Amino acid sequence: MGTGRRDQEATVPEASTAESATAGGGVPRSLAEALRTRDDAALAALLYARPDLLNPVPGDMTQLATRAGTRASVVRALERLDRFALQTAEALAVAPDPCPYEVLESLLTGTGPGTGTDAEPAPEPAPDPGPDPDAVRRALPGALRTLRDQAVVWGGDDTLRLVRTARELLAPAPSRPSPTGLGPTVAEATAGMSPTRVQEIVAAAGLTATHDPVSAVAALTALFTDRRRMSALLDQAPAEAHQVLGRLVWGPPYGEVTPDPAPPVRWLRDRGLLLPASARTVVLPREVALHLRGGRAHRAVEPVAPAVAADHEHRPHLVDANAAGQALAAIGTVEELVKSWEHAGPAVLRAGGLAVRDLKRIAAVLDVPEPTAAFWIELAYAAGLLASDGEADERYAPTPAFDDWTERPPAERWAALAVAWLPATRTAGLVGEQDAKGRTLSALGPDLDRSAAPEVRRRVLELLAELPEGASADPAALLERLDWERPLRGGTGELRPRLARWTLAEAELIGVTGRGALAGAGRALLDGADPAPVLAPLLPEPVDHVLLQADLTAVAPGPLRRPLAETLAVLADVESKGGATVYRFTPGSVRRALDAGRAAADLHAFLAEHSITPVPQPLAYLIDDVARRHGHLRVGAASSYVRCDDDGMLNEILADKRSAGLGLRRLAPTVLAAQADPTALLDGLRAMGYAPAAESATGDVLVARADAHRTPPRSAPAPVPDGPPLPDATLLAAAVRAIRAGDRAATAVRKEPAPTAGPASPAGELPRTSAAETLATVQAAALTGSAVWIGYVNADGAASQRVIAPVRVEGGFVTGYDHTADEVRTYALHRITGVAELADEHI
Repeated sequence: MGTGRRDQEATVPEASTAESATAGGGVPRSLAEALRTRDDAALAALLYARPDLLNPVPGDMTQLATRAGTRASVVRALERLDRFALQTAEALAVAPDPCPYEVLESLLTGTGPGTGTDAEPAPEPAPDPGPDPDAVRRALPGALRTLRDQAVVWGGDDTLRLVRTARELLAPAPSRPSPTGLGPTVAEATAGMSPTRVQEIVAAAGLTATHDPVSAVAALTALFTDRRRMSALLDQAPAEAHQVLGRLVWGPPYGEVTPDPAPPVRWLRDRGLLLPASARTVVLPREVALHLRGGRAHRAVEPVAPAVAADHEHRPHLVDANAAGQALAAIGTVEELVKSWEHAGPAVLRAGGLAVRDLKRIAAVLDVPEPTAAFWIELAYAAGLLASDGEADERYAPTPAFDDWTERPPAERWAALAVAWLPATRTAGLVGEQDAKGRTLSALGPDLDRSAAPEVRRRVLELLAELPEGASADPAALLERLDWERPLRGGTGELRPRLARWTLAEAELIGVTGRGALAGAGRALLDGADPAPVLAPLLPEPVDHVLLQADLTAVAPGPLRRPLAETLAVLADVESKGGATVYRFTPGSVRRALDAGRAAADLHAFLAEHSITPVPQPLAYLIDDVARRHGHLRVGAASSYVRCDDDGMLNEILADKRSAGLGLRRLAPTVLAAQADPTALLDGLRAMGYAPAAESATGDVLVARADAHRTPPRSAPAPVPDGPPLPDATLLAAAVRAIRAGDRAATAVRKEPAPTAGPASPAGELPRTSAAETLATVQAAALTGSAVWIGYVNADGAASQRVIAPVRVEGGFVTGYDHTADEVRTYALHRITGVAELADEHI
């Protein structure tokens, strides 16, 4: 076993095993010392993996180690571990401190000393076969390398240490059960027990009485960790006692007892196999549980990531074609959504976001469920195509960017949507749920950002990209893999699995995937390339014609060119969408075109020009009939009035009971006055079956074409980062140089002061010298060209230690080369707290 492990560790990069290499030249005694042994590449890797350590840049290795051990930073580091690396850390948390590599390996495999094939079997065998020891041995060096690289574990192979904060977070505690299911050690469980009671347990277990409780606890621990003696003790236990142990062995290790426990429980308690945790609670000591488990810290160890196999395989060109169709539908849906808010967009709620009734309304317009409508709204918002207008009566409206977007080719329009979707942190799937305060989360509301969304979204696509082209994955397998990769962030009912499910659904909606498989454009998007050139050949060319049918419908055999689509959208209503869009002509739609300023002759000419079939007679009759009646009645402002040359029609309107609410009265044979405003009067007459037209004060027909409303220029919402941003190479290199320089200054060896100069400052503290001594020392250093060690307090009151080589001392300032900052700097003499010469070996 040992030889195999050494062969595997030979492949570990030197930078990652620097801590182990210190064993020959001195074992590191602290995390700071272990960090000093790392080369620059390993130090940069740590800062990249844990960017929170850079805010601000640590002054030296001691500060870096201290910050790496803070609770918030350790929690973040643990959350980014995969399941096996986390299980390795959990095993170290229940192991001796420090822990040899062989002991850690035995905790993960259950094949350590005393538990081999020649040992007696445990009286209560584990109910499952346990992990594959060979798989654990192969994976353990990599898991340790990860823990060391992230400064969660330090020390050589003979002295592996978990950072103190991580041990506190992962070790068993009554208020926080360990993921291992283990309880406290014998020493921890007996800490508050009376010496007499400890001696009684020792005697009942068949051990020789000792002279003090410490040695008694040590003797009891030695018994429980001796495989042969422990098996002999358990052989004497009643059968019911084995059942009690079997219920506690895999955790939780605590159980309730009555003041007068049953004989099996009493037998176990008398011999220390169960120890009291409170007046009515007992606990299974860790050493006993490990014996019963066969030395295993975990019931199930997962050294290998679950495979994500292909669930269904499709021909790649069919996947791309299906995704292209979805992409085209996504473009049309977003355009229809944003255009529907051009003239009278929904109001912004006082707390921000979209009202439920407005979400229902847009869902009906798009003919999709409300959750899907919320997704399209959030996608358009993420792409910067709609926003609030910021006016007093604040409403949502298209942005100027929407006009630019509509003029671009379809593939580029889709690429803009997809590029906005991938890194977005706004999570449409949460719409309709309640926050911690019981408030309903609304679309476009302020509380939809989830910083984990981009990471999960990208990871799901990466797992799909690892499959053969055209292959889809089983969603359950994807979720299992994601849970293995980030176990502390996953779990049933948590956000991460839901984000993965939403990603699969959204990717299919917008055309990143087709039939569940990653499409070619999706792969380009994932790789950071422009997906538009990949998608463009798959999209049909826009057509400039329709097929008119006798049932007053028109069929568009593909996407229409923009001028044709815009005019047809006014002249007809969309009846169905899909590969071919079906439009229906109605009296209302024709009147809408006439209201927009089109004449009947213009409509006939338009249809004749763009139809590859003759204009059906019913459609021609419909246009002529509506045009003949359109504008026969004229509505103006009195409050409002109705004017018509046919006084018989006015008599008919007055006699109609439905006109009572309009408040009509006759002013002249051809004029009716109304109490309603012109808009309400127009709507009322149209509801009665008439086709009135609005007219201006000069008697001209008003063209009912509202100006499209646009917001002021708006930028797309910025994603909310998940913690500090990842540093670039320049920042990493500068940070490593600063930490190295600060560490050299902090650890520089000073000459001992002269007997008359007073006591030296303790190691690591700022030197203290008088102003005269400071000036004399830096002047002498400037003359001799030597370096000195100074303590300095800047204008903000921050103290630091620096090594400088003075060049010039004048005017109350010293100028010199700062070895700490690696540049020439000037320091005020009155801010130097003290100065000391460096030892000869450091000059």
